[in-house]
Amino acid sequence: MPTEDLERDVRFRDLSSDQRESLMIQAAKRYYDLDMTIGDLAKDMGLTRWQARRLLNDAREAGIVRIEILPRAARSPEVESRLQRRFGLKEAVVARPPYDDPAVALAGVAQAAAQFIAALGPTPLIGISWGRTMNAVARRLPPFWSEGAEIVLLNGAMNIRSRSTSSDNTAELFARSANGAATLLPVPAILGQAETRLALERDPTIASVLALGRRAPVICFGMGAMAPDSVLVQSGFITPDEQTALKARGAVGDIFSRFLNEKGEIVDRELDSRTIGIELRDCAGRDISIGVAAGQEKLAIVRAALRTGCVNVLVIDERTALALLEAAS
Repeated sequence: MPTEDLERDVRFRDLSSDQRESLMIQAAKRYYDLDMTIGDLAKDMGLTRWQARRLLNDAREAGIVRIEILPRAARSPEVESRLQRRFGLKEAVVARPPYDDPAVALAGVAQAAAQFIAALGPTPLIGISWGRTMNAVARRLPPFWSEGAEIVLLNGAMNIRSRSTSSDNTAELFARSANGAATLLPVPAILGQAETRLALERDPTIASVLALGRRAPVICFGMGAMAPDSVLVQSGFITPDEQTALKARGAVGDIFSRFLNEKGEIVDRELDSRTIGIELRDCAGRDISIGVAAGQEKLAIVRAALRTGCVNVLVIDERTALALLEAAS
């Protein structure tokens, strides 16, 4: 340990209980309220990273910081096994919400997905999509779930129209909880012309983000239904009329902003040529490819996703899982 760090460590150990509690509060405010990283708050307070992390841990143990976590979601192991056998999945996680309510189903599935991701252990690089489901997962990840992980956004996320749930914020929430870093894809999900997409993908900065996403051994994504409150509609990437036209052509939902029919085929090739981000064929062959869905309005897109082979781990609520098995039979 450098001499300066040794001197800091000696001073740190000589603090009185009141001085230490004051430092805990300062560190907790910087990390939880001011969104500083461990490195930033350590520099700001004149501490080492070890000392900053220790203060946060001590603050939680002393009850100065209380992190509210939903109770462990009830699971349905029998349904999970049926899904794994029927669809050849590496793993299935079926959350069993206490009662039938869309918000409760989403919370339960998001909590189950967050627990599964955290249980993977050290994950240096993970690729994710954005949207309401993934934002809910991000907000339920435990602190330091994968120290120093790099989170890369797999599809364009710069909004045309402002929304309450920032698309870029999902990756930042993942990274912050892991005390890691987020690599964003700062371009619209869907562009006006295919030529623009091709030009952007040739740009060295954008190309490097896409290449990083293709290297991620673990990816996690939500699945969008063809609903009026679709985040792609709310963000201005497609209009309600365009959504209606896509439904008329057989679209059942989207994955990474790519619209699929019930067979898992791209519905509109022209629209797809203007969509920037990972392609579904790039999802196959990952060590872990986690698809997350809550609510029976997602049933059709989940079935389509399974047919593409882009999912080898499925996190879903029990009612939708049972409907999926019934439809498959």
